[in-house]
Amino acid sequence: MGSAPKKSTSSKAGSAKAGPAKSVEAEAAPQGRWRRLWFWTKRALAGFAGLILALTLIYAFVPVPTTLYMIGERIRLGGIERDWVGGDDIAPVMFRSVVAAEDANFCLHWGFDMAAIRDAVDRGANRGASTLSQQTVKNVFLWQGRSWVRKALEASITPVVELIWTKRRILVVYLNIAEFGEGIFGVEAAAQHYFGVSAAELSAVQAARLAAVLPDPKRWNPAKPTSYLRRRANSIVDGAATIQVDGRASCFEPKAASKD
Repeated sequence: MGSAPKKSTSSKAGSAKAGPAKSVEAEAAPQGRWRRLWFWTKRALAGFAGLILALTLIYAFVPVPTTLYMIGERIRLGGIERDWVGGDDIAPVMFRSVVAAEDANFCLHWGFDMAAIRDAVDRGANRGASTLSQQTVKNVFLWQGRSWVRKALEASITPVVELIWTKRRILVVYLNIAEFGEGIFGVEAAAQHYFGVSAAELSAVQAARLAAVLPDPKRWNPAKPTSYLRRRANSIVDGAATIQVDGRASCFEPKAASKD
């Protein structure tokens, strides 16, 4: 008779002790999930950073085989025109023309043109401050379109590319992956498609017209320029000559480059 109350007391005590233990376990479960999520997030970010660094080192010497945008256009169009060429097989005036058109201070900055960025902010513009280095990083490693994530990655990768690649290498890569028309990628394919010459044979006017279409290559045709495109190309011809004279082409011009 006297043992029954003792069993009841023991059972209540056990249940009282189990309650807080379950509560602690319930609180610990979400914390554990967050720790695992953060662990794998760090692993993923480290893996991505390692991949970008490895590709940057490889592409300092090896042609870029393709890009995300090229893959998308190849699928959409059923094929693209493209033929990689080295810097010695591109007319020097093409280098100067693209710099004059897209980034006149290319030799003076380390990947970001702070003066252009401040000017764009003052004007309330969301375009016009992107350097050739940034455009190359976006085209090679990232995706098209505007987003803060892409811009943040672009800003993180650009200094790495500037540190590892020469300025001339940046331009060589850019000119080989830039879109010059629907399904037309790279200066060699563009020169042959529009003018029937190789990239090494481009004249100052032809180079300027190719550079002039870069902001909207699907809209403009360098072989059939509108009056606006002619004016823009003429301005680029003058700009290319100016940056050669004032030294703003010194970082990418071969030492013995002739004036063409």
